[in-house]
Amino acid sequence: MRIGELATRTGVKPRLLRYYEEQGLISADRDANGYRNYGTEVPGVVTQIRALLGAGLSTEVIRDILPCAHGPAPELEPHPDMLAVLGRELAAVEAKIDCLAETRDILTCYLNATRAKAASPAG
Repeated sequence: MRIGELATRTGVKPRLLRYYEEQGLISADRDANGYRNYGTEVPGVVTQIRALLGAGLSTEVIRDILPCAHGPAPELEPHPDMLAVLGRELAAVEAKIDCLAETRDILTCYLNATRAKAASPAG
């Protein structure tokens, strides 16, 4: 199938599909006229890519774990390397959450102090 049909079937713009190809996530044969020709399995792979991107994974990580992906969700085959990658990604997300929570707490203190000052008679 050509890129336009793949875009229609997956809801992903052709530009993004070309990016996925550049990143090594999908591949296409080239017709004699140079047009991309994607295999019948590629719409399912694009669905998997979108799901994994939605989980916050980078295209680099997705490229590594995509061979272990099955189904649209996707389900991932257990593999020690993949488990390590997912563990690192989860730890990075948890560190970001901790940092954001600390930032929230600091901003809450500033806001509360400023509100208290504004509410005081000397304000």
